Amino acid sequence: MTTINSKIPQGALAEKWSDYKSHQKLVNPANKRRLDIIVVGTGLAGASAAASLGELGFNVLNFCIQDSPRRAHSIAAQGGINAAKNYQNDGDSVYRLFYDTIKGGDYRAREANVYRLAEVSNNIIDQCVAQGVPFAREYGGLLDNRSFGGAQVSRTFYAKGQTGQQLLLGAYSALSRQVNKGSVKLYTRYEMQDIVVIDGRARGIIARNLVTGKIERFFAHAVVVGTGGYGRTFFLSTNAMGSNGSAAVQAYKKGAYFANPCFAQIHPTCIPVHGEFQSKLTLMSESLRNDGRIWVPKKKEDAEAIRAGKLKPTDIKEEDRDYYLERRYPAFGNLVPRDVASRAAKERCDAGYGVGSTGLAVYLDFSDAINRLGENVVRARYGNLFQMYEKIVDDNPYVTPMMIYPAIHYTMGGIWVDYELQTSVQGLFFIGEANFSDHGANRLGASALMQGLADGYFVLPYTIQNYLADQIQVPRMSTDLPEFSEAEKDVENKIKKLMNIKGKRSVDSIHKELGLVMWDFVGMSRSKESLEEAKKRIKEIKKEFWSNVRIPGEIDSLNTELEKAIRLADFIEIGYLMAIDALNRNESCGGHFREEYQTPDGEALRNDKDYSYVSCWKYKGEDHEPELLKEPLDYEFIVRQQRNYKA
Repeated sequence: MTTINSKIPQGALAEKWSDYKSHQKLVNPANKRRLDIIVVGTGLAGASAAASLGELGFNVLNFCIQDSPRRAHSIAAQGGINAAKNYQNDGDSVYRLFYDTIKGGDYRAREANVYRLAEVSNNIIDQCVAQGVPFAREYGGLLDNRSFGGAQVSRTFYAKGQTGQQLLLGAYSALSRQVNKGSVKLYTRYEMQDIVVIDGRARGIIARNLVTGKIERFFAHAVVVGTGGYGRTFFLSTNAMGSNGSAAVQAYKKGAYFANPCFAQIHPTCIPVHGEFQSKLTLMSESLRNDGRIWVPKKKEDAEAIRAGKLKPTDIKEEDRDYYLERRYPAFGNLVPRDVASRAAKERCDAGYGVGSTGLAVYLDFSDAINRLGENVVRARYGNLFQMYEKIVDDNPYVTPMMIYPAIHYTMGGIWVDYELQTSVQGLFFIGEANFSDHGANRLGASALMQGLADGYFVLPYTIQNYLADQIQVPRMSTDLPEFSEAEKDVENKIKKLMNIKGKRSVDSIHKELGLVMWDFVGMSRSKESLEEAKKRIKEIKKEFWSNVRIPGEIDSLNTELEKAIRLADFIEIGYLMAIDALNRNESCGGHFREEYQTPDGEALRNDKDYSYVSCWKYKGEDHEPELLKEPLDYEFIVRQQRNYKA
C-alpha cells in the first residue's frame, strides 16, 4: 500500500521551521551555477520564487503564459495581505494568525505548514516595504491595518483596493533585476503542456509557444509550478480567462496526487451575474465588509416589490431591514469567514428574500459608514472599488447599496505537496494556489497573497536546496532523450486529435455547459444525489467535447480557441475529480457543504472521526477511477472544535 510521507519535522510547533532550516542540506554558490530550475508561472508565487532562486545563483527558466508577468491574475487581488505584526497592539500574534487560519479552514489543514506560514508572514511585509510597495500608512507613519473575515484583530496590510497589483509590481521588479543579470531567462507567451519525468524525477517540460504554435522542449534539474487554481472549471468565476488548471492535470497524470479537489471557495461579495453572455465575474473586495453592512428586506413582499422594480433599497426603512449576518453571528457580524457569509446569502435568497431582477443578490450598504465617518473617509478607503462597481453596474454605491452575490473565487485543493512543497514526483514542486497545503477547507481573506509570497520568497528557496544538494553531480541532459521525444509526441497527438474532431460546438458553449453542471450540482451546497448526477453529466460532457467540439484556425500559429480547448479538456477532468472527492467526503466542512450533514441551525457539521485526512487522488489511467490515498491530519497542538462565530 502506498504510504504518504509529509516530511513534517519533529519537535515543538514553534521550532519546526527553525530546526528544519538548521539541519537541511545546502548547495554551495559554485554548485548553484551548475543547476537549472524551471519555474512555470509569473504571478506572486512564480515571480517571487524565480527572483529568489535567481538571486541565490541558480540558473532559472521562467515561463509566463501572458505577454508580461505584470498581467498575472495576482494583479486582481484587492483587499490586502495578512501578517502578524501586531502594529495595532490589539492582541495579534503569530500563534493567533496560525489559529485563525486553522480554524477558518475548518481544521482540515496541516498544523506545521500553517504555523510556518504565520511565522514567515512578518518577513513578507518587510520584504515588500523594501521593494517600495506603497502600503497604506497611519497618520504617524506606521503601516496601517484593517480587519478581514475570520479574525477579531486588524492584521491586513493593504494598498487601497489594489494590493495584488502593488505586490506583483514588487515581485516583478525583483524578477526583472534577475532577468537583467542573466540569472533568470524569461519565456513570455509560453504554456506548459506536459512534464518530462526521467527515472522517477521531473527533468523538464514540454511547452507551446502561443504565438507561433511551436512545441518546444526544456530541461531542468527541478521543476517548480506556480500557475494558480482551477476555479474556471465553473466557467463563471472571479478568475481571469487565462487562469486554468492544466498544469495540475499534467502533474496528476504524471504521478502527482491531486489533493482535496472538492475544497473550492465561494466568495460572498461579487457583482451578481447579469447576462448569459458574460465570460467572468467581478470580485468586490472583502475589505468592504469592514464598513459595509449586508442586509435583505425583512418582509417578503418588500423583496418581491424590489425584484419587480416597484421599490428601491433606499425606500426600505431601517426597522424593515434584516442585517442577517449581524443577527446570526453577533461576535463577528459582517466579518465572518467567506464560506459562512456565502451560505448565509444563499439561504436568504433561496428563502425568497433576495433582491435584484433575478432575486440572486443581497445588499452591501455603506450609508451607516458614510453618516458616521463622512463620504470623504469612505472614498479614501474604498474609492477605486466604488468606481469599479459604478462602471460595471451603472449605479452610484455612495447613494444606493451595492448588490452582491457569492461566486467561485479560489481553490483550496490542488496538487499534494509535502512540508518541502515537493509533490509525490521527485523534483516536482508546486507553490501558491496551485498546491493544497495551507488553507484546509476554506481560505480566510487576505491569506492568498500571504501564501504565494511565503512559498516563493521564504519557503521554497530553502526546501528546494534539500533536494538539489543530491543533484549537483547530475549533468545537464539532452532534450533528445526518449522521454522528451515521447512527451512531445503525446502533446502533438492530443492537439491533432482535438483539431481533427471538426464538430459543431464552440469551446465556450461546452465550457458553459460544464460550468452550469458544476454550479448547480457541485456548487455552494452538494448532496449525494446532486453529486451522482454531476458525475453522470460530466461524463456526457466529456463525450460531447471529444466528439463534437469545433476548433477553427491552424495548429502552427496563434490560436486562442485551441488554447481554450486544451484547457477545457483538463477542466472536465478536474470537474469529475471534484465530484468524486465531494461524494467521498460524507461531512460538511468549510467550502464543502453537504446538505445531509449540517447542524440544527444550518452550519457545517464536520466528522473528525472519519474524515480528518487529506484526500489524495492518484491517477490510474484514462478509463479508470482514481485511487484514494489518505494523509491523516494528526493535531498535536490544538484541539478541534465546532467553529463558532456567534460568541
